[in-house]
Amino acid sequence: MSPEKRFDYMIEQVREQKELWVLHDDTGCVMLTTDDEDCIPVWPSEDAAREWAQEDWADCQPLAVSLQDWQDRWTPGMADDELLVAVFPQVDDLGVVVSPYDFDNSLSPKKSH
Repeated sequence: MSPEKRFDYMIEQVREQKELWVLHDDTGCVMLTTDDEDCIPVWPSEDAAREWAQEDWADCQPLAVSLQDWQDRWTPGMADDELLVAVFPQVDDLGVVVSPYDFDNSLSPKKSH
């Protein structure tokens, strides 16, 4: 799937399942760094997150985050820390990178900030 199709799939799955997945280890949540951006990668399922947990991330575990917790705590916290969301990355493709509030707005289009 293209990054855009994975983004759409991710939004659809999170709306249905009311959760999304991150990877974490003893030091916290996995972060990715691109040229000038720090991102937290998110996936639509435990299996998709587990597929990413290879090589440098082999000791990381998938962690479910409820949609409510994501919107209440993660979105504002990431915005405050100037972090972006890497939506459904694959091992060879970072995927679509958006701001936490843009991601949140995609999940709940009726919600305003």
